[in-house]
Parts: sequence; structure tokens; C-alpha cells
Amino acid sequence: MDIWTEKYRPKQLSEIKGQEHIMHRLHAFVTNKNMPHLMFAGPAGVGKTTAAIAISRELFGDSWRDNILELNASDERGIDVVRVKVKDFARTKAIENDALTKEAQDALRRTMEDYAATTRFILSCNYSSKVIPPIQSRCAIFRFKPLAKDVVENILKKVAETEGFEIDSEAIDLVYEASEGDMRKAENMLQACAATAEVVGEKKRITIAFVKQIVSFAEPKEIEAAVKLALAGKFLEAKKKLADIMVAHGLSGMDVIKQIQKEIWNLDVDEKLKIKLTKACGDYEFRLVEGSNEFIQLAGLLAEMGMIGVEK
Repeated sequence: MDIWTEKYRPKQLSEIKGQEHIMHRLHAFVTNKNMPHLMFAGPAGVGKTTAAIAISRELFGDSWRDNILELNASDERGIDVVRVKVKDFARTKAIENDALTKEAQDALRRTMEDYAATTRFILSCNYSSKVIPPIQSRCAIFRFKPLAKDVVENILKKVAETEGFEIDSEAIDLVYEASEGDMRKAENMLQACAATAEVVGEKKRITIAFVKQIVSFAEPKEIEAAVKLALAGKFLEAKKKLADIMVAHGLSGMDVIKQIQKEIWNLDVDEKLKIKLTKACGDYEFRLVEGSNEFIQLAGLLAEMGMIGVEK
């Protein structure tokens, strides 16, 4: 079985959707065969690695694999990687890598200068601010944005058509909401749904009810109900509602806080109240990141929401 994220990965820059303004400029580099070092910044699943590979394909043709070294800094991030792997490869070939430690970045800065005649670096990161200024100044920076809903919908419909199954528009909406513009995540969820979807008539059909069983994502109205209970001072009811949501959908505390934060901005309440609630979400998310117990912290968030609701 093929992994759909690889099976449907665009091969050319012109095939990458949702980042047309960036692809136009990258295509000009390839056409002129005159390219600076590049830095791609943006969230996961929006085309950064795909664009880097597409550039290599268009520059080197069938031999592109022999002319690119791809390193994932989540695993290979130390200074020895730059001193050995990167430096040896940079003597003759091209490279694509991700955010490195500061020490590794310091070593990389000099390597980028020494081998500029034979190598172009494509640095991929979620946040360009984590890359040291000397490296940023050596790169043309491109900021990728989360994919728009219509872009994700069109790609999912095309995949469904190619694979020979049908998917309801409501199901696509839920997949997009759960993926938050991450195409890789959306395709993985779609493949998971398609693998066990029921056959209706002559084709498999994916409905919103089926997607709910696959994705770890609570419906907005469920989160909204818990938030409104908390704001009304009904702490125990809100706590039970949130616990039921977490169990039913298999959500982590971080997942819940992210969904609460999104739903806050859809509430029909005063803007100042939304600001207070958002600040509270940020405080409790930080505590979860630091390792605090998620159930205690979520209960604390609901309690603080109740206090904010009383003050309004």
C-alpha cells in the first residue's frame, strides 16, 4: 500500500498549490539557473520540503537524488553533523536541512560561505526567528502560509476521485478543520478513513459520521457548550462535559485547549472578554507544556473561565 502523502506529492513547482506567489519566484530561480541560499519558514504540511525536492528535480532531472542531501534536524541536529556530513557533502553537492542547534548553525554559516561555488542550502524551519541572524542574512527567505480551505478541498476531492471513492462535503469540512491547513495531516486522515470506509452502492463513501470516528477532533458545538457552561458558573457541569469530550474523541489536554481557544473567537460575547479568555488559555497551555497534569490544569482553566464570567 502506498502512503498517499508520498503518492500525491507534487513533482514540479507548478503542481504545488496554495503557495503560488512563492512558486513563481522559485520557478524564476530554476529557469535562470541562478539561485541563492534559500530559507523556507512556515507550519508543517504546507509544501516546504516538497518545494525543495521539486527545485532539485527541475535542476538535475533524473539524477536529482544524487545531488541533494536531506537531513532532518529533529534527529540530526548537532555540530558533528555539520562538521562531517554536511561539510563532506557540500564539497560537491546540494543540501536541504531543518532547524539546527545554535552551535551547528555557527558551523554551518562558515560552510555556506566556503562552498558557495558548488552548493546551495535550503533551510526549512517552522520559525525563522530560531535561525541565527548571520544565516538569515545569507538566505532569501520565503514564508509559507497554511493552506486555504478551498485548496485543501480541491486536493482531497482529486485524491478521492483518483482512488475511486466518494466523500461528502461535510466530511471534507471536518477533515480540513482537524488538519488546520496541514495537507500532510489531511491526506493521512483521508487515507485512514478510506481504508475502512463502508461500501455504499458500487463505491466506498466517506461521511462526516465516519470521519468523526477516525479523527481526534471534537465538534465545535461540543467545545462551545463546555465553554458556555463554564462562563455561566456551572463548573461541575462544564468539567463533566469536557471530560466526556476528551474520552469520546481521545483528545489530549493540549488538543482541548487549542480547540477552546479557536472557539472563544466564535462566541457572541464582548471583545474584552474574549481577550481575557484567550490569555487564560495561553497561561494553561504553558503549564501543560511544562509537564503539569492535564486534567488538573483543564479544571483550573474552567474555574478561571467561571471567575471571568462572573466579572463580566
